[in-house]
Amino acid sequence: MLLGCIGDDFTGSSDLANTLRKEGMGVRLFSGVPDGPAADGIDAGVVALKSRTIPVAEAVAQSRAALRWLRDQGCTQFLFKYCSTFDSTPEGNIGPVAAALAEDLGETRVIICPAFPATGRSVYQGHLFVGDMLLSDSGMRHHPLTPMTDSDIRRWLAQQTDWAVDHIGAATVFDGADAIRAALGGGSRAMVVVDAIRDADLRAIGRAARDRTLITGGSGIALGLPDNFRDAGTLSATEPDWQGAKGRALLLSGSCSEQTRRQVAAAKASGPAYEVTAEAVMGGEATAARLLGWAEDSNAPAPLIYSSADPAVVKAAQEKFGRDTVASAIEALFGDLAVAWRDAGHRIIVTAGGETSGAVVEALKLDRLDIGPEIAAGVPAVRDPDSGLCLALKSGNFGQDDFFARAVGVLTA
Repeated sequence: MLLGCIGDDFTGSSDLANTLRKEGMGVRLFSGVPDGPAADGIDAGVVALKSRTIPVAEAVAQSRAALRWLRDQGCTQFLFKYCSTFDSTPEGNIGPVAAALAEDLGETRVIICPAFPATGRSVYQGHLFVGDMLLSDSGMRHHPLTPMTDSDIRRWLAQQTDWAVDHIGAATVFDGADAIRAALGGGSRAMVVVDAIRDADLRAIGRAARDRTLITGGSGIALGLPDNFRDAGTLSATEPDWQGAKGRALLLSGSCSEQTRRQVAAAKASGPAYEVTAEAVMGGEATAARLLGWAEDSNAPAPLIYSSADPAVVKAAQEKFGRDTVASAIEALFGDLAVAWRDAGHRIIVTAGGETSGAVVEALKLDRLDIGPEIAAGVPAVRDPDSGLCLALKSGNFGQDDFFARAVGVLTA
């Protein structure tokens, strides 16, 4: 294994694996830190954690454990992957995890670049944009777990770490890899926010990071890394052929993002849907058995079960029951439901939302996944090589309005 990757959630990790696969690396996605060694013939291993919103100390410990395992597999370069909207709070977890990994690897200049132009995320003058809006003006300002109220990545990151925070602007990035490499230099310890508004910028940053032990960013930052290994003649693996599944699909949506709510509306217009409210979950009315019964009785090819709601409804539920309590209960319900769906003989599941996807993968005890075709930018199909279970794990903000229909089409191909 050449490149070792650590993702702070499952959807982002599958997004990263998708990027690396498209760029020619043989990739395997692991759910959590594996107990034993990886198989031979893997160029890049992606360890998917569920560490984005857990306590800082736990996130650091899990990330360090993943790093130790990846080092044991022979990796020479490491990538810490977080969301392209920099999902975090003033306490963490991006800064503390990046600092811990850097300290373990002896790296003193750490690239910070969440940009992913293919999905509209760009960094300019140290500020993160979603399309033509500053991050703080986008729907991310209402995120129930990580409300992003400041678009200045430098200022946000400075709250999370005692490292200095430096910046490499677009003018330098446009001058290419050599200019970026010189700007990174070998100076004092710092997190270095790097501008990127085009894929070409990300490829230049990747070339500049050829000799860096640690890189951090969204999945876009990985665009330029495979070429470094290709130029060195070390790429060797090939991806397995994709094989979809037959039968009905279950659509599960826990994300409350604006884009996911549009996707839910589109799915509701074309098929049966069941809304799970916080009150029903906390009151014990919504159970996996009841929801499975509804899905089976619908006889629909892709029934939708969703808890996605507008920000005002989510906020009211959080105030009534407690933010973490509500989130954990809904995630546990969706995880139990996914297991029940599989145990009923079905082999296709589509999830929307990073926390929802993580809960589903954990509940299903999927320890490794093969990467299949891309469904939407940043969202590949994935398959459990043991059971044949096929999934799409979507970050809340990704995908076209008809994403659910597209996903079912790919997973059944």
